[in-house]
Amino acid sequence: MNSIISMYDQGVTQIVRFLNRTISTVYTYVTAVCLSSREQVIFFKRLGMMLYADMPITSALQLIAVETKNQQVRKLLQTVARDVSAGISLSVALQTSGSNFASYSINIIAIGEVSGTLAKNLEYLAVELKKKHDLRAQILGSLVYPAIVFIATIGITIFLLVYIFPKIVPIFLSLKTDLPFSTRVLMEVSDWLLRYGWLLLASSVLLLGLLPVMLQVPVVRRGVDFGLLQLPIFGRLCQYYNLATILRTLGLLLQNGVRINEALGIVAQSTENVVYKKALHTTCTRVIIGKTLASSYQEYPQLWPVLVVQMVQAGEATGTLASTCGYLSEMYESDSRDAMRIMTVLLEPLLMLFMGLCVGFIAVSIITPIYGITAQLHS
Repeated sequence: MNSIISMYDQGVTQIVRFLNRTISTVYTYVTAVCLSSREQVIFFKRLGMMLYADMPITSALQLIAVETKNQQVRKLLQTVARDVSAGISLSVALQTSGSNFASYSINIIAIGEVSGTLAKNLEYLAVELKKKHDLRAQILGSLVYPAIVFIATIGITIFLLVYIFPKIVPIFLSLKTDLPFSTRVLMEVSDWLLRYGWLLLASSVLLLGLLPVMLQVPVVRRGVDFGLLQLPIFGRLCQYYNLATILRTLGLLLQNGVRINEALGIVAQSTENVVYKKALHTTCTRVIIGKTLASSYQEYPQLWPVLVVQMVQAGEATGTLASTCGYLSEMYESDSRDAMRIMTVLLEPLLMLFMGLCVGFIAVSIITPIYGITAQLHS
């Protein structure tokens, strides 16, 4: 009896902890001041240019804040400027501002402050962030046309089933004839949509509205990220994109003098894919106890291709790991663009075929019984 009560208490405790983590994550997501990657690029670029012109950093921050149209971002930059004028370093001010600056950006800025190369590091950081932003924008842009075609196909199909087909069904039923199987299936689908269509629409809108919040839950996010990597064509694109961003960030940190274990921890924090994030945390732990980066990568062949393992191993042996990561990031960025073009070329005819099958099935289901009735009248 006591063991049952203990198990019950443990279960309740786990549920309460899960709910607290979820609520905390949702609250952080809703209340955080969000600077897009493009806004961060512009901010770092402008600040670096002003520092190159020997403008005091406080004045530069205040000038950027005044010219910012977004009220929340303006308040954020004004707070950062006030903290810097009070003697706090820029990296610490950005880190404690409640914004979404990545950890590697904060560390690059901190290194620039210590070494006296803040303007140079800001310029370099803006260039690297722009490369990452451009790659992501190209991938998302390539999905716009397939998404429009898919949504249009679904919309046309629902319109035919809900508005056009129900007006023809009474004619078929009044003739008391055996209807083809496809027509009967279409009648059932149309009837279901007429009865429960509003419920389906409300559920879809609710799901789309809650999707950004649900993705903040660790279990849901891990399942989604793992599923994306397993997709036939899109999974390869996701892998290339993650490899390009991870290796670029790692090379950037190593080039600025960050130790390998610290760099891996920073890269893990800034990585969006939870599967890669967990693998990077494990890799960081193994590197701390003395293992090489290549041998740690080799433990995850589904995430790190053989080429990456071999090149990283060569970079560790020759002391050129930073430049090797930069070369690999450029290579996988190019592979991402190639995979994106191939996916777009394959998706377009597949979506057209899908659209033709949907509309064709409805047309055949309507024309076939009409043809049968006409044949009976002639006979």
